[in-house]
Amino acid sequence: MVSTTSPERALAPVRADSRFMRQRLSRLIAFGFGSGLSPWAPGTVGTLWAWLAFVVLDRWLGPAAWAVLIAAGAAIGVWACGKTARDLGVPDHRSIVWDEIVAFWLVLLFVPAGAAAQSAAFVLFRFFDIVKPPPIRHFDAKLKNGFGVMFDDLLAAFYTLLLVALWQR
Repeated sequence: MVSTTSPERALAPVRADSRFMRQRLSRLIAFGFGSGLSPWAPGTVGTLWAWLAFVVLDRWLGPAAWAVLIAAGAAIGVWACGKTARDLGVPDHRSIVWDEIVAFWLVLLFVPAGAAAQSAAFVLFRFFDIVKPPPIRHFDAKLKNGFGVMFDDLLAAFYTLLLVALWQR
Protein backbone atom coordinates (compact mmCIF):
# COMPACT_ATOMS: atom_id res chain seq x y z
CA MET A 1 0.00 0.00 0.00
CA VAL A 2 1.35 3.44 -0.96
CA SER A 3 1.00 6.42 1.37
CA THR A 4 -0.96 9.35 -0.07
CA THR A 5 0.94 11.93 1.95
CA SER A 6 4.57 12.65 1.30
CA PRO A 7 7.06 13.81 3.92
CA GLU A 8 7.68 16.94 1.84
CA ARG A 9 4.01 17.92 2.07
CA ALA A 10 4.04 17.56 5.85
CA LEU A 11 7.02 19.96 6.09
CA ALA A 12 5.69 22.58 3.68
CA PRO A 13 5.25 25.98 5.30
CA VAL A 14 1.72 27.05 6.09
CA ARG A 15 0.56 30.18 4.32
CA ALA A 16 -0.90 32.79 6.67
CA ASP A 17 -3.79 34.14 4.62
CA SER A 18 -7.46 34.97 5.10
CA ARG A 19 -8.53 31.40 4.32
CA PHE A 20 -6.17 30.03 6.98
CA MET A 21 -7.37 32.70 9.44
CA ARG A 22 -11.08 31.96 8.95
CA GLN A 23 -10.67 28.24 9.74
CA ARG A 24 -10.31 28.69 13.52
CA LEU A 25 -11.39 31.24 16.11
CA SER A 26 -7.89 31.18 17.60
CA ARG A 27 -6.43 32.32 14.28
CA LEU A 28 -9.02 35.07 13.80
CA ILE A 29 -8.11 36.44 17.23
CA ALA A 30 -4.34 35.98 16.84
CA PHE A 31 -4.40 37.73 13.45
CA GLY A 32 -6.23 40.70 14.99
CA PHE A 33 -9.40 40.05 12.98
CA GLY A 34 -7.39 40.36 9.77
CA SER A 35 -5.19 43.33 10.63
CA GLY A 36 -2.17 41.04 10.91
CA LEU A 37 -2.57 40.00 7.27
CA SER A 38 -1.30 43.35 6.06
CA PRO A 39 1.63 42.83 3.68
CA TRP A 40 3.31 45.94 5.10
CA ALA A 41 4.20 46.26 8.78
CA PRO A 42 1.49 43.99 10.21
CA GLY A 43 2.50 44.82 13.79
CA THR A 44 1.99 48.50 13.12
CA VAL A 45 -1.31 47.85 11.35
CA GLY A 46 -2.43 45.70 14.29
CA THR A 47 -1.50 48.50 16.69
CA LEU A 48 -3.47 50.99 14.57
CA TRP A 49 -6.43 48.58 14.66
CA ALA A 50 -6.09 48.49 18.47
CA TRP A 51 -6.15 52.28 18.59
CA LEU A 52 -9.27 52.47 16.41
CA ALA A 53 -11.01 49.76 18.44
CA PHE A 54 -10.09 51.60 21.64
CA VAL A 55 -11.55 54.88 20.37
CA VAL A 56 -14.80 53.13 19.37
CA LEU A 57 -15.18 50.95 22.48
CA ASP A 58 -14.11 53.68 24.91
CA ARG A 59 -17.51 55.32 24.42
CA TRP A 60 -19.10 52.39 26.28
CA LEU A 61 -16.33 51.05 28.51
CA GLY A 62 -15.05 52.65 31.66
CA PRO A 63 -11.61 51.99 33.17
CA ALA A 64 -12.77 48.94 35.16
CA ALA A 65 -14.37 47.34 32.10
CA TRP A 66 -11.20 48.07 30.10
CA ALA A 67 -9.10 46.41 32.80
CA VAL A 68 -11.28 43.29 32.61
CA LEU A 69 -11.19 43.31 28.79
CA ILE A 70 -7.39 43.68 28.75
CA ALA A 71 -6.90 40.91 31.32
CA ALA A 72 -9.28 38.61 29.44
CA GLY A 73 -7.66 39.59 26.14
CA ALA A 74 -4.23 38.70 27.51
CA ALA A 75 -5.43 35.31 28.78
CA ILE A 76 -7.23 34.55 25.53
CA GLY A 77 -4.16 35.77 23.66
CA VAL A 78 -1.91 33.23 25.36
CA TRP A 79 -4.19 30.49 24.02
CA ALA A 80 -4.93 31.99 20.58
CA CYS A 81 -1.37 33.11 19.81
CA GLY A 82 0.14 29.86 21.07
CA LYS A 83 -2.28 27.71 19.08
CA THR A 84 -1.88 29.79 15.93
CA ALA A 85 1.91 29.74 16.23
CA ARG A 86 1.81 25.94 16.49
CA ASP A 87 -0.56 25.75 13.50
CA LEU A 88 1.84 27.91 11.47
CA GLY A 89 4.96 26.14 12.70
CA VAL A 90 6.53 29.50 13.60
CA PRO A 91 6.95 30.60 17.26
CA ASP A 92 5.90 34.23 16.68
CA HIS A 93 4.74 34.74 13.09
CA ARG A 94 4.56 38.34 11.89
CA SER A 95 0.81 37.97 11.21
CA ILE A 96 0.12 37.32 14.89
CA VAL A 97 -0.78 40.79 16.17
CA TRP A 98 -3.16 40.15 19.07
CA ASP A 99 -0.20 40.75 21.38
CA GLU A 100 0.21 44.28 19.99
CA ILE A 101 -3.52 44.92 20.26
CA VAL A 102 -3.87 43.96 23.93
CA ALA A 103 -0.62 45.66 24.93
CA PHE A 104 -1.55 48.90 23.18
CA TRP A 105 -4.99 48.86 24.82
CA LEU A 106 -3.13 48.75 28.11
CA VAL A 107 -1.08 51.77 27.05
CA LEU A 108 -4.15 53.71 25.92
CA LEU A 109 -5.93 52.97 29.19
CA PHE A 110 -3.28 54.95 31.09
CA VAL A 111 -2.19 57.57 28.55
CA PRO A 112 -4.02 60.90 28.71
CA ALA A 113 -6.82 61.30 26.19
CA GLY A 114 -6.01 63.33 23.13
CA ALA A 115 -4.36 62.81 19.78
CA ALA A 116 -0.95 64.21 20.78
CA ALA A 117 -0.44 62.00 23.84
CA GLN A 118 -1.84 58.92 22.10
CA SER A 119 0.29 59.53 19.00
CA ALA A 120 3.41 59.83 21.13
CA ALA A 121 2.45 56.63 22.95
CA PHE A 122 1.92 54.89 19.60
CA VAL A 123 5.40 55.87 18.39
CA LEU A 124 7.02 54.86 21.69
CA PHE A 125 5.19 51.53 21.80
CA ARG A 126 6.14 50.66 18.22
CA PHE A 127 9.75 51.65 18.95
CA PHE A 128 9.99 49.37 21.99
CA ASP A 129 8.18 46.54 20.20
CA ILE A 130 10.51 46.71 17.18
CA VAL A 131 13.85 47.47 18.90
CA LYS A 132 13.20 45.19 21.90
CA PRO A 133 15.63 46.71 24.41
CA PRO A 134 16.72 44.52 27.32
CA PRO A 135 15.08 42.61 28.90
CA ILE A 136 12.41 42.48 26.17
CA ARG A 137 14.86 40.91 23.71
CA HIS A 138 15.80 38.26 26.27
CA PHE A 139 12.20 37.19 26.88
CA ASP A 140 11.39 37.34 23.17
CA ALA A 141 14.26 34.92 22.50
CA LYS A 142 13.62 32.58 25.43
CA LEU A 143 9.83 32.30 25.64
CA LYS A 144 8.51 30.61 22.50
CA ASN A 145 4.90 29.88 23.41
CA GLY A 146 1.66 31.83 23.67
CA PHE A 147 2.79 33.41 26.93
CA GLY A 148 6.05 34.52 25.33
CA VAL A 149 4.25 36.03 22.34
CA MET A 150 2.09 38.11 24.69
CA PHE A 151 4.74 38.89 27.31
CA ASP A 152 7.28 40.78 25.20
CA ASP A 153 4.60 43.20 24.00
CA LEU A 154 3.35 43.72 27.53
CA LEU A 155 6.93 44.66 28.44
CA ALA A 156 6.97 47.12 25.52
CA ALA A 157 3.74 48.58 26.93
CA PHE A 158 5.37 48.88 30.37
CA TYR A 159 8.37 50.73 28.87
CA THR A 160 6.00 53.04 27.01
CA LEU A 161 4.00 53.80 30.13
CA LEU A 162 7.17 54.34 32.13
CA LEU A 163 8.44 56.94 29.67
CA VAL A 164 5.04 58.65 29.51
CA ALA A 165 4.93 58.81 33.32
CA LEU A 166 8.46 60.25 33.47
CA TRP A 167 7.58 62.80 30.80
CA GLN A 168 4.45 63.85 32.72
CA ARG A 169 6.53 64.39 35.86
